[in-house]
Amino acid sequence: MFASPGPIALQIGPLSIRWYGLLIATAVLLGTSLAHREAIRRREDPDQLLNVIVLGVMSALVGARLYYVLFNWGYYGPRPSKIFAVWEGGLAIHGGLLGGALATAIYTIRKKLPMLTYLDIMAPPLVLGQAIGRWGNFFNQEAFGTPTNLPWKLYIEPYHRPPHLAAFEFFHPTFLYESLWNLGVFLVLYFLLRRRLQHSPGALSLCYLGLYSLGRFFVEGLRIDSLMLGPLRAAQVVSLALMAMSLFGLAWLWLLRRRRGHQ
Repeated sequence: MFASPGPIALQIGPLSIRWYGLLIATAVLLGTSLAHREAIRRREDPDQLLNVIVLGVMSALVGARLYYVLFNWGYYGPRPSKIFAVWEGGLAIHGGLLGGALATAIYTIRKKLPMLTYLDIMAPPLVLGQAIGRWGNFFNQEAFGTPTNLPWKLYIEPYHRPPHLAAFEFFHPTFLYESLWNLGVFLVLYFLLRRRLQHSPGALSLCYLGLYSLGRFFVEGLRIDSLMLGPLRAAQVVSLALMAMSLFGLAWLWLLRRRRGHQ
């Protein structure tokens, strides 16, 4: 059993430094460092990569928040001041992926840079950042799963429990499941596939989409706060679509390589 110590990492007078913000900052800095090293190794312009990262991170945060707010408009509509309270949690990764990918595509196309190579450079740092960022849910006591009595059960304070589960104290730590899965995906991408797929631009990014989405699909099935798309869990629908995109894209790249090999 374990429990969150609370969302505040440090209190200095009226200033509150929250774990959520610290974790996001750590993920961005570590991810930028790894991507910068990889750009140099691939002989890409690291300054252009930094521009892409800054634009991508900003667009990802906006996309992640917008996605979450739109799916929870019943809460945020009457409380517009809460829309900007990102430190309280409420970032949807699929919205972030869409926002970041769109910004990266626009920038690289306008600057005539190899978009797929840039996406491949950023894929492993991105999933590592997701592994780190998920711990923000732990400190905020959000994004937990169904009740459980497993040894690694997570204690949730009454204030954070949904009304229909108020009698339960312990829940699945779905943030932990996804964090560990994402860490595993990072290890596979960075140490096993990064160099092997270097000469097939886009393949590493497609592997990231497929592997991340596979884990997210199953973890989402345990959560009790899923964003809904009608009767369906939005994250599971998007995960299935991304897995299909990944498989189709990898098959297409494989066919292209075979054709080139026969020419």
